[in-house]
Amino acid sequence: GYSQLLQSLKSHYLHPKDLSINDYTYQLPVERIAIYPLPQRDHSKLLVWKNNKILEDKYYNLTTHLPAGCLLILNDSKVIPARVLFTKPTGGVIEIFCLEPFEEKEYNTAMSRKASSRWKCMIGGASKWKSGNLEKVLSIAGVEIILSVTLIEKIKDAYIAEFSWTPAQYTFAEIIHVTGEMPLPPYIKRKSETIDLERYQTIYANYEGSVAAPTAGLHFTDKILASLETKNITAEFVTLHVGAGTFKPVKTERMAAHEMHAEWMDISVETIKNIMAHAGNITAVGTTSLRTIESLYWMGVKSCLGSSIDISELEITQWEVYEEPLKECLIDVKTALMCLLKWMERNQRQRLIVPTSILIAPGYTFRMINALLTNFHQPQSTLLLLVAAVAGNDWRSVYEYALSHDFRFLSYGDGCLLFISE
Repeated sequence: GYSQLLQSLKSHYLHPKDLSINDYTYQLPVERIAIYPLPQRDHSKLLVWKNNKILEDKYYNLTTHLPAGCLLILNDSKVIPARVLFTKPTGGVIEIFCLEPFEEKEYNTAMSRKASSRWKCMIGGASKWKSGNLEKVLSIAGVEIILSVTLIEKIKDAYIAEFSWTPAQYTFAEIIHVTGEMPLPPYIKRKSETIDLERYQTIYANYEGSVAAPTAGLHFTDKILASLETKNITAEFVTLHVGAGTFKPVKTERMAAHEMHAEWMDISVETIKNIMAHAGNITAVGTTSLRTIESLYWMGVKSCLGSSIDISELEITQWEVYEEPLKECLIDVKTALMCLLKWMERNQRQRLIVPTSILIAPGYTFRMINALLTNFHQPQSTLLLLVAAVAGNDWRSVYEYALSHDFRFLSYGDGCLLFISE
């Protein structure tokens, strides 16, 4: 109606900084939040939105809805059991939630560290833990290990904590796998269970570093991946380690005051070449894959605008794609990616490992994708803004349909395939 038209015009002319998060909300009854995954991954429901029409199917038929010859971009980041509990001598429990390595750019390096490792953490019960070490005893293959943690300092929104252990020959990955729990999202109101070790992880998860699953991929099975060949569809993997910031609610009325979290992306030369070859026919599996490859385009633009750019300058900040000099950029995808490949060659890099804080919201023009496969997201979240950027004002009818047709919501819920309107 008239109000929808008004909202559409408003979002068309507004800078995303001026958007009000209150315009991106809906009523999500608590009983619609999926608390457990379905027994079979690919039996989740799939809503397909294309040319303003909605149809309903199941994930095991996904391939029939994808464009022939398209490139499917999947995020192969692996969730780490990032929640570690320690008990104080007085009996109180301190929960340490590992967010990301401190001062390590390479997650693989951080996970393979021996003897000690520093992490940026959230700490539950921090007020009850003023100083000193906390300890716990673990066992790996019958060997007793003493793990201790020390609070190093308080920083903005988090803490720095140092884990150390003896004997020291074990890696941090081995330690955390024995003692950590799967970090289920805050809206799943239960403790993590054995089932989550397998199901809160994609079947193709490969590189450890995420503290939240890239959930669009949770529905994929070997059968779905095998079925891609029938339509000459290629699957390509990027890595974006998902931070806890993905659940950070937008608490500000205007988006300008919301601080978007940075996440590290890791992408190979071969993958960039494959993306370049499929420009114009790419489906992103999940918001993280989408943010990764859209960021890739802008990194390419930066390397076109300044060939001697330093890697630190390739980082994509929250708003810069909406502002000069990037905003008016007319560089096409293939040229941008060719510039980036030349930059990588000059700098002898086989992989691009750079943080991105890109915030994709209504008003954004997609360069890399023509479809997004994703789950249903929380009201008033940056993820819902991203969906609204893809579907325009029709995001409301998509979500209204899902709510009225018994779709399951959020991480363990059902999903939708959204095609950008031509």
